[in-house]
Amino acid sequence: MATAGHLRTWETMAKPVIITCAPTGSIHTPTMSPHLPITPTEIATAAIEAAEAGAAIIHLHARDAETGKPDPRPETFMQFLPVIKQSTNAVINISTGGGHGMTIDERLAAATSASPEMASLNMGSMNFGLFPALNKYSEWKHDWEPEFLAMTKDFIFANTFATIEYALKTLGEGHGTQFEFECYDLGHLYNLAHFVDRGLVKPPFFIQMIYGILGGVGPDLDNLMHMHNIADKLFGKDYEWSVLAAGRHQMPFITQAALLGGNVRVGLEDSIYIGKGELATSNAQQVRKIRLIVENLGLQIATPEEARTRLGLKGGDQVSF
Repeated sequence: MATAGHLRTWETMAKPVIITCAPTGSIHTPTMSPHLPITPTEIATAAIEAAEAGAAIIHLHARDAETGKPDPRPETFMQFLPVIKQSTNAVINISTGGGHGMTIDERLAAATSASPEMASLNMGSMNFGLFPALNKYSEWKHDWEPEFLAMTKDFIFANTFATIEYALKTLGEGHGTQFEFECYDLGHLYNLAHFVDRGLVKPPFFIQMIYGILGGVGPDLDNLMHMHNIADKLFGKDYEWSVLAAGRHQMPFITQAALLGGNVRVGLEDSIYIGKGELATSNAQQVRKIRLIVENLGLQIATPEEARTRLGLKGGDQVSF
C-alpha cells in the first residue's frame, strides 16, 4: 500500500500553465471597445502590462494608428517590438494571420523582418465569419469597419498546404522561429500531422486549439475533449497544447482546458469582455483573472523561461529587434 509520501497528487504532476495574451488582434474594430489597443504605444503598454500580470507569451498584431485597421507593415511592428523586448522577458509571438484579405507575403512580412522566437500559423483554410457583429452597432468610428465585417460573409481565410509549407520553410527553416499552430477545427490537427510526417515540423510544438469562431469548431466541451484526445493520438507526448475561446466563452472554456492539463490564452483579440456585458478595461485585467482562477485550482503559472524551455525556443537574444 502506498504511503502519503509516495503519492503523486494531480497538483504536483501538472505542469505550470503557460498564459498567452493577444492584446489587439485583427477581429475586433475600434467601435467595439474604447480599450482596444490601436497605436504602437498602446500596444506596447498593453503587452508589457500583460506580461507583468503573468503572461509568458505575447501574441502580437499591428494596427494603423489613425484608423485602427489591421496593418501588416514591418515598420509598424518595429515601433513597438523593441519597446516590449526592453521592458519584459516575455516571449514575443508575431501573428502571420494578419488581417482578412491580406496576401501570404503581407502576412509573413513582419515576422520575416523581426525573426521572432515564435509566430502563429493557421493550419487550414476556413470560412471566418465576423459579419454577425454588424447587427450590434448602429454607428461606426471608421468607414472601413462595417465593410471589413460584411466582406466575411463571402470570404474564405485561405491557408493552403502550399502557403503553410511556405511559412514553415521561410520562418521555421529560415529563422529558427517556432510556431503557435492555430487549429480551428479537427481537420487542422490532421493537416499539422501531415507536416510532422514530412519532417517539416519537429517537436516540441505548440498547438493552439480555437473555439467559437463562426466557421470553426464550436465552444462545446465535447469538442474540446475530442480534439485533445485526437491530438494525443497524433502527437503523443511531443506537443504542448493551449486553448482560446471567443467572446463570452473565453474564461469558462479556458478554465476547462487548465483543468485538463492544458495551457490558456486570453486577450482583447479573443474577447473584449471581462464578464457578462462588461468590457475589459485592459488585457492585464484578463490575465489577472485567469491567473487567479488557475492558482485557485492549485496550479502554477509558467514563467517566460519555463515556456522557452518547454517549447524549444531559440531565445530572446536571437531576434532581429
